[in-house]
Amino acid sequence: MYENERNELAEKLKNKGISDEDVLSAFRKVQRHLFVPDVMKHHSYVDTALPIGYGQTISQPYTVAFMTQALDLFPDSKVLEIGTGSGFQAAILAEMGMKVYTIERNEKIFFKTQKLFDELKVRAMMRCGDGTIGWNEYAPFDGIIVTAGGPVVPPALKKQLAVNGRLVIPVGDRQGQTLQIYTKLSETDFKLIEVPNFAFVPLIGKDGWKEK
Repeated sequence: MYENERNELAEKLKNKGISDEDVLSAFRKVQRHLFVPDVMKHHSYVDTALPIGYGQTISQPYTVAFMTQALDLFPDSKVLEIGTGSGFQAAILAEMGMKVYTIERNEKIFFKTQKLFDELKVRAMMRCGDGTIGWNEYAPFDGIIVTAGGPVVPPALKKQLAVNGRLVIPVGDRQGQTLQIYTKLSETDFKLIEVPNFAFVPLIGKDGWKEK
């Protein structure tokens, strides 16, 4: 079901500059319509963010692809995702052969996505809690991807990143963010690339925004 739509979406992503064939292959295989509410299924393969309830969204496919490509990882890399949400980003990473660890703070979303992962046999370690403090017991991670926009980069995430690993995180205000891509050169040194004009739901937590 929707195989043609998945292939068409992958072509659109390629035309927009996504060149990593492993990322494009994952988009051809992972069924995004299973991660969106029933009333939204006919929009599943449009390149746009969609609401999933509780004030959250499933990110625009291009954004997911761009951030995944920016991680620049290989199969068996250990990846921490902050903000499980619908589970689509984690499913893409798992399809690419990553060892996925993912944190979701909203309990209702957490249990719903956990059930979906079980049904779809998505291999991912899940935790319900504050993503801004990371998951220290499984650190260091080869990649950390944050799917919500915060005011600063949480120090714990930088600390839990492996040397030569990459952290991809949107940083800015509640309305819009710059995507910051950090490469950890040593325990204290990082290289930073910034890509403007992204918009994510707020990153809530100890080192994020306070809940309204």
